[in-house]
This record gives sequence, structure tokens and C-alpha cells, in this order.
Amino acid sequence: MNKLQRLLKKKKVLVADGAWGTELIKRGLAVSDVPEVWNLENPFFVKEIAKSYRDADADIILTNTFGANRLKLNRTGFKGDVKEINRIGVELSKEEAGSSLVFASIGPTGELLKPLGNFNEADFIEVFTQQVKGLVEGKADGVIIETMSDVKEALCALEAVKKNSSLLVGVSFSFNKGHKGFATMMGLSVEQAVKAVLEKKPDIIGANCGSVTIEDMIDITRIMKKFTSLPLWIKSNAGLPLIKDKKTIYPQTPEEITSFIPDLIEAGAKIIGGCCGTTPEHIKKIREKVDQYFENSRRK
Repeated sequence: MNKLQRLLKKKKVLVADGAWGTELIKRGLAVSDVPEVWNLENPFFVKEIAKSYRDADADIILTNTFGANRLKLNRTGFKGDVKEINRIGVELSKEEAGSSLVFASIGPTGELLKPLGNFNEADFIEVFTQQVKGLVEGKADGVIIETMSDVKEALCALEAVKKNSSLLVGVSFSFNKGHKGFATMMGLSVEQAVKAVLEKKPDIIGANCGSVTIEDMIDITRIMKKFTSLPLWIKSNAGLPLIKDKKTIYPQTPEEITSFIPDLIEAGAKIIGGCCGTTPEHIKKIREKVDQYFENSRRK
């Protein structure tokens, strides 16, 4: 039994952290800044975010490494060591995580595979491998491949993790809601995403971000549950984004988000956190609602 399984056996439902990008912006990250470079230039703030989620009693804390792959970093003009920026990203979270697990974040490259783009799958695997090696050096407890739209890219990242580590690994897709139901930007349905990834044996499957609400995430969870018994990882945004005073805001309060947590648990979610716009206060309230749910269940 691995660390995640032991924790799930003990707690039944785990709480993951919330947003990193919007928390960095609160601390001064500019539009022109590269979030992951803050691992090197502003480590205090990166550690502060990790600590804030630990203080909110999250069981799983992520890392500031979402876009720390060579293709994405190169477009920003970054000339440093890709492995180092990933290693340090993990180390910063681990310094503040306490007994919480640290799952390293791997996001999309921002490029497309042939024939739509200029890269083949071997290129992507090599790019993700470089990132994974840094995450391994930082001693991550696991990896979450998140906000994926292209199943082929997700599988490239998954192969890189599997071939270069023994880390726990999850794959989380980003879905939008259309007239035909839920699909990624590349047209992948929830069923297609789950079935395609299952063949490569991840430890976790889930959904995060996307143009969907937490109510939609309940439906997505129900669909996923039909096709897998793996733990389902769900991290919803704090509502659909709005533009206010020329700034993007996510309007749902912690209380509004947490009102849906019982339904999300009953739909089958095993790891619940937050994505864009969620704060340590959202995570604290999610923790309280999860604990309350099981306390009420024991009393029945």
C-alpha cells in the first residue's frame, strides 16, 4: 500500500491545495513575469503559499512548477537550468508541507503535436523527462499532470514520469461545457479521456480548471466514476471568471464552493481541492466541510 492509499484508507476523502497563479499575483507577480522563475528569485513568496495551504490543513500540496518545461520556459526567454527550477520548486513546497504530501505540478507545453504543430511525441516525452528528473531530485511524493486538453500530450507526460521515476502519478484534464456535453479544447469527451489514460496505469484520474462550475464538476465526477475505480482528483475554479475593473476575478466565495462538497463526495471524488481563484480560505472551508460530512455520516 502506497502513501496515498494509506492516507485514503485513513481519511476516505483527501483535501488538496488551491490556486497558485492567483496567489502569486496577489504577491506581486506581473503579467510579464514567469511564475516558475519565482522559485529562484522570490522563494519566500513561493514558500508562503505552500505554508498557507498547509495551515489550511490540506493533505496534498502542489509545487510552483506547472509551466516549468523547456518549451514553455524558452518562449519566455528563460536561459537557466530547467532541472534546477523544478528541483527547487519541489524543495520549497516540501520545506513548508509538514506531514502533507507534495505532488509536483506538470502542465501542458503550450505547443501542439504534429500535424497541428511542429513537435512529435518523442519531442514531448524528452521535454517532460527533463522536467521529471528535476522533480525527482527534489524528492516529490507524487506528480499531478494537470490542465490537459490533448490526450496524446497527457500520455507523453505520463510516460516520462513512469520511465524516469517510481512516483505516484495522476492525470487531470480540463473540460469545457458545450451543447454536446463536456469536452476538452481538443474535443476529447470525459469518457474518452478516462479510457485513453487508463491503459497507461496512472494512480489517479481527475479534472481541474476549465470553463465549468463546481456543479459541472459533480457531473464530470459521476461520468468518470462509471469508467474507473481509481481515486478521482477534482479541483474546480472559484466560479466562471469575470472581468471587473480590467482584472479577471473568480467570484465564488468559500461558502458557495463548499455548499457543493457533499454532492461532490457522493459523486465519487476522493481528492478535492481548488483551481483558479481559490484561496487558502477556500481550502480551509473545504477541509471543514469534508470533516463535517464524515462526522455526520458516523452519527447516522
